[in-house]
Amino acid sequence: MKQSEASILHVCKSVSHITDASQLYHAILHNPTPISLRCNPNKLDIPADLEKVPWSSYGMYLPKRPVFTLDPLFHAGAYYVQEASSMFLEQIVAPLAVSKPLKVLDVCAAPGGKSTHVISLLQRGSLLVANEVIRSRAHILSENIIKWGKSNCVVTNNDPKDFSFLSGFFDIVIVDAPCSGEGMFRKDPAAIEEWSPAHIDLCSKRQMRILSDIWDALAPGGTLIYSTCTFNEIENEKVVQAFIEQTGAICDSVQCLPEWNITEHVYKQAVCYRFFPHKTKGEGFCISVIKKQNGNSYVPPKRIPQAKNITIIPEKNRLHFSNLIQHHQSIVYERQKDVLWSFSKDYRKFLLDIFLHCNIIHAGIPLVHIQGHKLNPMPGLAFANSFNASILPRLDVDLETALRYFKKEALIIEGMSKGWIQLTYKGVSIGFVKNIGNRANNPYPQEWSIKMTLRKDDMWSILT
Repeated sequence: MKQSEASILHVCKSVSHITDASQLYHAILHNPTPISLRCNPNKLDIPADLEKVPWSSYGMYLPKRPVFTLDPLFHAGAYYVQEASSMFLEQIVAPLAVSKPLKVLDVCAAPGGKSTHVISLLQRGSLLVANEVIRSRAHILSENIIKWGKSNCVVTNNDPKDFSFLSGFFDIVIVDAPCSGEGMFRKDPAAIEEWSPAHIDLCSKRQMRILSDIWDALAPGGTLIYSTCTFNEIENEKVVQAFIEQTGAICDSVQCLPEWNITEHVYKQAVCYRFFPHKTKGEGFCISVIKKQNGNSYVPPKRIPQAKNITIIPEKNRLHFSNLIQHHQSIVYERQKDVLWSFSKDYRKFLLDIFLHCNIIHAGIPLVHIQGHKLNPMPGLAFANSFNASILPRLDVDLETALRYFKKEALIIEGMSKGWIQLTYKGVSIGFVKNIGNRANNPYPQEWSIKMTLRKDDMWSILT
């Protein structure tokens, strides 16, 4: 037996509450990895011929893995490629979001799967802060959230303890914790090579630190959602049990249909919901719901000093930009010189406060770059659900043209007037070009662009 196979067998046998460890072992080694994605409900409906993920309104399986880079709708934020088991988050968040707008913090958010899922479930007037401690991953998170198109989203690059200034502020805190990755053994062979008992111990200590550091930011009566993609009980039930003993919190239950084959496991007071690849169509995953019983309620600061890196545009000047977005009571602010963003007026004080305390990657909707008397739309504005598409000429392009836009190539636009044009593909907004006659200049960000060679035979779309 290879060392990697021995490690897998050891992990399977260590999960004390399952009696079919050999089936789990076989599934990891031999069963194919399911391919799943989640649609953006503001941009795409699930194609009728595809199998749905049973615990998600927006999740679906594909029969085989395509090259997602070669689908324009992937770049446009029309769907997110996400492991199916982790979509179970919807069963926890959706019932909480029915009654009122919520304030949510996703602590370990990159690359954005859970954050984009959550903001699809929240009511208008809600707020999401998506945080990632690793800066390079925070920029990937920012790209994915901008493309998802929702307003009232802030992306930060901070350590969990940095949110202590928001004591009692959030209704939901999500901790999809860094872990030993046993649930990814089938999908990612590198996870097997990195696995060791010492790594499990290191991860469990880090998980406890993250939970402890962020706990104060959760409102009394609020919900902490803790998850990992690993099998062992040390990082799951035992972390949850130690944490509720430390804080006086309690675990809450989640409704699961029997045909989903999700395993509920109770260890003392800890309740976890387990996904095993020999039982559910997805990778290994564990999730727990922790309710905060007491604590301090949020007290907004009486006065917030003006942050040096943000300027709120006066109301009378804001009107010059009000036609860019629709159905959105907003403030307009300047961060970099002559670059304007939009954010909800309801969260004006919060915006100033978080800019003062956190490292902000982006907040809200990118609007325009001012050059002299010209207003050049920011590429990210095209993805916003609230963008007022009536202000620019619109052109629906073919598959190849859409991909060449995302590769940041200059395009030839015929039969359209000079100036800014909104491009769409299959009716989904993909960006802007500036038509100057003999060509159309392409402002799509270089760091977001397609790097691979484009061949016509490889191009595809989920809607073709």
